[in-house]
Amino acid sequence: MNLSTDENNSEFKTQETTGAAYLAAEGFFEQLKSELKGITKVHDRLILTDQPLQKSYWAQNIWQNPIIIPIKSIKDGAQKLKAIQRNWNLYSFQLHRRAKLIQESLPYVSCSPIQFPSPPPKGKLGSWTLLDSNIILASPECSSVFPNGEVHFIEDKEGPPNRAYLKLQEALMAIGTLPQPGDFCLDFGGSPGGWAWVLQKLGATVLSVDRSPLDPKIANLPRVQFEKKDAFSFVPSYVKKTSNKVDWIFWDVICYPEKTFEWISKWVESDFCKNFIVTIKFQGNNDYKISEHFSKIPGSKLVHLYQNKHELTWMLTKDTI
Repeated sequence: MNLSTDENNSEFKTQETTGAAYLAAEGFFEQLKSELKGITKVHDRLILTDQPLQKSYWAQNIWQNPIIIPIKSIKDGAQKLKAIQRNWNLYSFQLHRRAKLIQESLPYVSCSPIQFPSPPPKGKLGSWTLLDSNIILASPECSSVFPNGEVHFIEDKEGPPNRAYLKLQEALMAIGTLPQPGDFCLDFGGSPGGWAWVLQKLGATVLSVDRSPLDPKIANLPRVQFEKKDAFSFVPSYVKKTSNKVDWIFWDVICYPEKTFEWISKWVESDFCKNFIVTIKFQGNNDYKISEHFSKIPGSKLVHLYQNKHELTWMLTKDTI
Protein backbone atom coordinates (compact mmCIF):
# COMPACT_ATOMS: atom_id res chain seq x y z
CA MET A 1 0.00 0.00 0.00
CA ASN A 2 1.57 3.26 -1.14
CA LEU A 3 0.69 6.11 1.22
CA SER A 4 2.21 9.56 0.99
CA THR A 5 1.87 13.06 2.45
CA ASP A 6 3.35 16.40 1.55
CA GLU A 7 5.32 17.49 4.61
CA ASN A 8 5.63 21.12 3.46
CA ASN A 9 2.00 22.21 2.94
CA SER A 10 -1.61 21.29 3.65
CA GLU A 11 -2.14 19.36 0.43
CA PHE A 12 -2.29 15.63 0.72
CA LYS A 13 -2.56 12.52 -1.37
CA THR A 14 -5.12 9.81 -0.88
CA GLN A 15 -5.30 6.28 -2.15
CA GLU A 16 -8.58 4.99 -3.49
CA THR A 17 -9.51 1.45 -2.57
CA THR A 18 -10.76 -0.86 -5.29
CA GLY A 19 -14.11 -1.83 -3.79
CA ALA A 20 -16.53 -0.73 -1.11
CA ALA A 21 -17.05 -1.09 2.62
CA TYR A 22 -20.21 -2.47 4.21
CA LEU A 23 -21.36 -1.79 7.76
CA ALA A 24 -23.36 -4.60 9.32
CA ALA A 25 -26.29 -3.95 11.62
CA GLU A 26 -25.69 -4.88 15.25
CA GLY A 27 -26.04 -8.65 15.57
CA PHE A 28 -26.18 -9.38 11.84
CA PHE A 29 -22.53 -9.49 10.82
CA GLU A 30 -22.67 -13.10 9.62
CA GLN A 31 -25.66 -12.44 7.38
CA LEU A 32 -23.83 -9.55 5.73
CA LYS A 33 -20.56 -11.45 5.42
CA SER A 34 -22.27 -14.39 3.70
CA GLU A 35 -23.61 -12.22 0.85
CA LEU A 36 -20.36 -10.39 0.01
CA LYS A 37 -17.56 -11.46 -2.33
CA GLY A 38 -13.92 -10.40 -2.35
CA ILE A 39 -13.64 -9.62 1.35
CA THR A 40 -10.19 -8.21 2.12
CA LYS A 41 -10.45 -6.84 5.67
CA VAL A 42 -12.87 -6.85 8.57
CA HIS A 43 -12.87 -4.07 11.14
CA ASP A 44 -15.43 -5.04 13.77
CA ARG A 45 -18.78 -4.58 11.89
CA LEU A 46 -17.18 -2.93 8.85
CA ILE A 47 -16.35 -5.29 5.96
CA LEU A 48 -14.01 -4.15 3.16
CA THR A 49 -14.06 -5.78 -0.27
CA ASP A 50 -12.01 -5.50 -3.46
CA GLN A 51 -15.07 -5.88 -5.69
CA PRO A 52 -17.20 -3.19 -7.36
CA LEU A 53 -20.32 -2.17 -5.48
CA GLN A 54 -22.32 -5.29 -4.63
CA LYS A 55 -25.99 -5.77 -3.94
CA SER A 56 -26.41 -6.13 -0.22
CA TYR A 57 -29.56 -6.56 1.85
CA TRP A 58 -28.01 -6.78 5.32
CA ALA A 59 -25.74 -3.73 5.18
CA GLN A 60 -26.86 -0.90 7.43
CA ASN A 61 -24.66 1.53 5.50
CA ILE A 62 -22.49 1.12 2.41
CA TRP A 63 -19.32 3.17 1.98
CA GLN A 64 -18.86 3.72 -1.74
CA ASN A 65 -15.35 4.17 -3.15
CA PRO A 66 -13.63 4.61 0.24
CA ILE A 67 -10.24 6.29 0.35
CA ILE A 68 -7.16 5.95 2.53
CA ILE A 69 -5.98 9.22 4.12
CA PRO A 70 -2.62 9.36 5.95
CA ILE A 71 -2.61 11.87 8.81
CA LYS A 72 0.06 13.36 11.10
CA SER A 73 -2.11 14.55 13.97
CA ILE A 74 -5.68 15.03 15.19
CA LYS A 75 -5.75 18.52 13.66
CA ASP A 76 -4.34 17.22 10.39
CA GLY A 77 -6.96 14.49 10.21
CA ALA A 78 -9.81 16.95 10.72
CA GLN A 79 -8.37 19.37 8.14
CA LYS A 80 -8.05 16.66 5.52
CA LEU A 81 -11.59 15.45 6.02
CA LYS A 82 -12.92 19.04 5.85
CA ALA A 83 -10.97 19.57 2.63
CA ILE A 84 -13.09 16.84 1.02
CA GLN A 85 -16.53 17.92 2.29
CA ARG A 86 -18.31 19.37 5.30
CA ASN A 87 -20.40 16.59 6.83
CA TRP A 88 -18.78 13.52 8.34
CA ASN A 89 -19.82 10.81 10.78
CA LEU A 90 -17.45 8.62 12.76
CA TYR A 91 -17.69 4.86 12.91
CA SER A 92 -15.50 4.06 15.90
CA PHE A 93 -14.22 0.55 16.53
CA GLN A 94 -10.82 1.28 18.07
CA LEU A 95 -8.66 4.25 19.15
CA HIS A 96 -11.90 5.75 20.40
CA ARG A 97 -10.44 8.77 22.20
CA ARG A 98 -8.30 9.87 19.26
CA ALA A 99 -11.17 9.31 16.82
CA LYS A 100 -13.58 11.28 19.01
CA LEU A 101 -11.18 14.23 19.16
CA ILE A 102 -10.97 14.29 15.35
CA GLN A 103 -14.76 14.14 15.04
CA GLU A 104 -15.14 16.97 17.56
CA SER A 105 -12.86 19.09 15.37
CA LEU A 106 -15.21 18.64 12.41
CA PRO A 107 -18.39 20.67 11.75
CA TYR A 108 -21.24 19.55 13.96
CA VAL A 109 -23.70 17.03 12.48
CA SER A 110 -26.96 16.61 14.37
CA CYS A 111 -27.82 13.09 15.51
CA SER A 112 -31.06 14.16 17.21
CA PRO A 113 -34.13 11.94 16.78
CA ILE A 114 -36.45 13.12 14.04
CA GLN A 115 -40.16 13.73 14.08
CA PHE A 116 -42.33 11.49 11.89
CA PRO A 117 -43.48 12.25 9.27
CA SER A 118 -40.65 14.31 7.90
CA PRO A 119 -38.36 13.89 4.89
CA PRO A 120 -34.89 12.44 5.40
CA PRO A 121 -31.97 14.86 5.61
CA LYS A 122 -31.01 16.32 2.24
CA GLY A 123 -27.31 16.82 2.88
CA LYS A 124 -24.65 14.29 1.99
CA LEU A 125 -23.09 12.52 4.95
CA GLY A 126 -19.71 10.83 4.68
CA SER A 127 -18.37 8.13 6.99
CA TRP A 128 -14.87 7.63 8.34
CA THR A 129 -12.89 5.54 10.81
CA LEU A 130 -9.34 5.14 12.10
CA LEU A 131 -7.50 2.07 10.79
CA ASP A 132 -4.57 3.01 13.01
CA SER A 133 -3.45 6.19 14.73
CA ASN A 134 -2.22 7.75 11.49
CA ILE A 135 -4.50 6.23 8.84
CA ILE A 136 -8.10 7.25 8.14
CA LEU A 137 -10.47 5.25 5.97
CA ALA A 138 -13.20 7.53 4.64
CA SER A 139 -16.04 7.57 2.14
CA PRO A 140 -17.70 10.83 1.08
CA GLU A 141 -20.51 8.84 -0.57
CA CYS A 142 -22.59 6.51 1.59
CA SER A 143 -25.88 4.73 1.04
CA SER A 144 -27.49 6.26 4.14
CA VAL A 145 -27.89 9.92 5.07
CA PHE A 146 -28.15 8.89 8.73
CA PRO A 147 -25.11 8.36 11.00
CA ASN A 148 -24.05 4.74 10.55
CA GLY A 149 -27.45 4.08 8.97
CA GLU A 150 -29.23 4.44 12.32
CA VAL A 151 -32.67 6.05 12.03
CA HIS A 152 -33.93 7.35 15.37
CA PHE A 153 -37.38 8.87 15.81
CA ILE A 154 -38.90 10.97 18.55
CA GLU A 155 -40.90 8.25 20.27
CA ASP A 156 -44.50 8.45 21.40
CA LYS A 157 -44.79 6.79 24.81
CA GLU A 158 -48.58 7.06 25.03
CA GLY A 159 -50.28 6.32 21.70
CA PRO A 160 -48.86 3.10 20.22
CA PRO A 161 -49.17 -0.19 22.14
CA ASN A 162 -45.59 -1.30 21.36
CA ARG A 163 -42.44 -0.11 19.60
CA ALA A 164 -43.16 -1.98 16.34
CA TYR A 165 -44.55 1.25 14.92
CA LEU A 166 -40.99 2.58 14.56
CA LYS A 167 -40.27 -0.06 11.92
CA LEU A 168 -43.18 1.14 9.80
CA GLN A 169 -42.17 4.77 10.19
CA GLU A 170 -38.65 3.95 8.97
CA ALA A 171 -40.01 1.93 6.04
CA LEU A 172 -42.31 4.76 4.95
CA MET A 173 -39.41 7.20 5.12
CA ALA A 174 -37.24 4.82 3.09
CA ILE A 175 -39.87 4.29 0.40
CA GLY A 176 -40.43 8.02 0.04
CA THR A 177 -44.23 8.09 0.03
CA LEU A 178 -47.04 8.00 2.58
CA PRO A 179 -50.60 6.74 2.74
CA GLN A 180 -52.90 9.70 2.17
CA PRO A 181 -56.17 10.68 3.87
CA GLY A 182 -58.89 8.50 2.38
CA ASP A 183 -56.55 5.65 1.40
CA PHE A 184 -57.68 2.15 2.32
CA CYS A 185 -54.99 0.00 3.95
CA LEU A 186 -54.92 -3.71 4.75
CA ASP A 187 -52.75 -4.36 7.81
CA PHE A 188 -51.87 -8.04 8.22
CA GLY A 189 -50.35 -9.31 11.46
CA GLY A 190 -51.46 -6.03 12.95
CA SER A 191 -51.98 -6.98 16.61
CA PRO A 192 -51.62 -5.20 19.00
CA GLY A 193 -51.95 -2.26 16.59
CA GLY A 194 -48.74 -0.27 16.29
CA TRP A 195 -48.88 -0.10 12.51
CA ALA A 196 -52.60 0.71 12.49
CA TRP A 197 -51.84 3.57 14.89
CA VAL A 198 -49.33 5.07 12.42
CA LEU A 199 -51.66 4.69 9.44
CA GLN A 200 -54.67 6.12 11.26
CA LYS A 201 -52.69 9.18 12.31
CA LEU A 202 -51.84 9.76 8.64
CA GLY A 203 -55.56 9.90 7.85
CA ALA A 204 -55.92 6.49 6.21
CA THR A 205 -58.62 3.91 6.83
CA VAL A 206 -57.23 0.63 8.16
CA LEU A 207 -58.55 -2.91 8.22
CA SER A 208 -56.28 -4.85 10.57
CA VAL A 209 -56.26 -8.65 10.26
CA ASP A 210 -54.82 -10.96 12.89
CA ARG A 211 -55.68 -13.99 15.01
CA SER A 212 -55.13 -11.87 18.12
CA PRO A 213 -57.21 -8.76 18.88
CA LEU A 214 -56.02 -5.18 18.74
CA ASP A 215 -55.27 -3.24 21.86
CA PRO A 216 -58.61 -1.64 22.84
CA LYS A 217 -57.26 1.90 22.58
CA ILE A 218 -56.29 1.17 18.93
CA ALA A 219 -59.48 -0.73 18.09
CA ASN A 220 -61.54 2.27 19.24
CA LEU A 221 -59.76 4.79 17.03
CA PRO A 222 -61.70 6.31 14.12
CA ARG A 223 -61.13 4.61 10.73
CA VAL A 224 -59.70 1.44 12.32
CA GLN A 225 -61.47 -1.88 11.77
CA PHE A 226 -60.46 -5.37 12.83
CA GLU A 227 -61.11 -8.89 11.57
CA LYS A 228 -59.99 -12.01 13.42
CA LYS A 229 -58.98 -14.15 10.46
CA ASP A 230 -56.13 -15.97 8.80
CA ALA A 231 -54.16 -13.43 6.78
CA PHE A 232 -53.59 -15.96 4.00
CA SER A 233 -57.33 -16.09 3.28
CA PHE A 234 -57.17 -12.50 2.03
CA VAL A 235 -56.26 -13.26 -1.57
CA PRO A 236 -57.21 -10.69 -4.25
CA SER A 237 -60.31 -12.58 -5.41
CA TYR A 238 -61.65 -12.65 -1.84
CA VAL A 239 -60.97 -8.98 -1.12
CA LYS A 240 -62.49 -7.79 -4.41
CA LYS A 241 -65.87 -9.11 -3.27
CA THR A 242 -66.08 -6.50 -0.52
CA SER A 243 -63.66 -3.72 -1.49
CA ASN A 244 -63.58 -1.45 -4.51
CA LYS A 245 -59.94 -0.64 -3.95
CA VAL A 246 -56.92 -1.40 -1.77
CA ASP A 247 -54.35 1.38 -1.77
CA TRP A 248 -51.78 -0.19 0.56
CA ILE A 249 -50.90 -3.62 1.92
CA PHE A 250 -48.86 -3.87 5.10
CA TRP A 251 -47.61 -7.28 6.22
CA ASP A 252 -45.89 -8.11 9.51
CA VAL A 253 -47.01 -11.72 9.83
CA ILE A 254 -44.85 -14.32 11.56
CA CYS A 255 -44.48 -17.08 8.95
CA TYR A 256 -41.92 -18.71 6.69
CA PRO A 257 -40.51 -16.34 4.02
CA GLU A 258 -41.54 -18.76 1.26
CA LYS A 259 -45.20 -18.49 2.31
CA THR A 260 -44.95 -14.71 2.39
CA PHE A 261 -43.49 -14.66 -1.13
CA GLU A 262 -46.18 -16.96 -2.50
CA TRP A 263 -48.93 -14.78 -0.99
CA ILE A 264 -47.48 -11.43 -2.02
CA SER A 265 -46.87 -12.66 -5.58
CA LYS A 266 -50.60 -13.17 -6.02
CA TRP A 267 -51.24 -9.57 -5.03
CA VAL A 268 -48.53 -8.11 -7.26
CA GLU A 269 -49.81 -10.12 -10.24
CA SER A 270 -53.42 -9.03 -9.57
CA ASP A 271 -52.49 -5.33 -9.88
CA PHE A 272 -55.35 -4.62 -7.44
CA CYS A 273 -52.99 -2.89 -4.99
CA LYS A 274 -50.13 -0.56 -5.90
CA ASN A 275 -48.22 -0.13 -2.63
CA PHE A 276 -46.67 -2.71 -0.33
CA ILE A 277 -44.54 -2.81 2.81
CA VAL A 278 -43.80 -6.40 3.80
CA THR A 279 -41.68 -7.79 6.62
CA ILE A 280 -39.85 -11.01 5.75
CA LYS A 281 -39.16 -12.83 9.00
CA PHE A 282 -36.36 -15.37 9.26
CA GLN A 283 -36.01 -18.01 11.94
CA GLY A 284 -32.68 -19.42 13.10
CA ASN A 285 -30.09 -20.01 10.37
CA ASN A 286 -32.47 -19.73 7.47
CA ASP A 287 -31.54 -20.08 3.84
CA TYR A 288 -31.65 -16.47 2.69
CA LYS A 289 -31.89 -17.32 -1.02
CA ILE A 290 -35.58 -16.47 -0.93
CA SER A 291 -34.48 -12.84 -0.64
CA GLU A 292 -33.47 -12.90 -4.29
CA HIS A 293 -37.01 -13.79 -5.32
CA PHE A 294 -38.38 -10.72 -3.56
CA SER A 295 -35.68 -8.43 -4.97
CA LYS A 296 -36.42 -9.51 -8.55
CA ILE A 297 -39.97 -8.14 -8.41
CA PRO A 298 -39.72 -5.12 -10.75
CA GLY A 299 -39.54 -1.74 -9.05
CA SER A 300 -39.22 -3.12 -5.55
CA LYS A 301 -36.69 -2.51 -2.80
CA LEU A 302 -35.37 -4.98 -0.20
CA VAL A 303 -33.46 -3.72 2.84
CA HIS A 304 -32.59 -4.40 6.44
CA LEU A 305 -33.98 -1.43 8.34
CA TYR A 306 -32.33 -0.14 11.47
CA GLN A 307 -35.53 -1.03 13.35
CA ASN A 308 -35.62 -4.56 11.86
CA LYS A 309 -34.56 -7.55 13.89
CA HIS A 310 -33.90 -10.93 12.19
CA GLU A 311 -35.89 -9.81 9.18
CA LEU A 312 -35.79 -7.85 5.96
CA THR A 313 -38.34 -5.37 4.66
CA TRP A 314 -39.60 -5.54 1.07
CA MET A 315 -41.21 -2.43 -0.38
CA LEU A 316 -42.97 -1.59 -3.61
CA THR A 317 -44.84 1.58 -4.47
CA LYS A 318 -46.31 3.06 -7.59
CA ASP A 319 -47.40 6.25 -5.82
CA THR A 320 -45.40 9.39 -5.14
CA ILE A 321 -45.85 12.38 -2.87
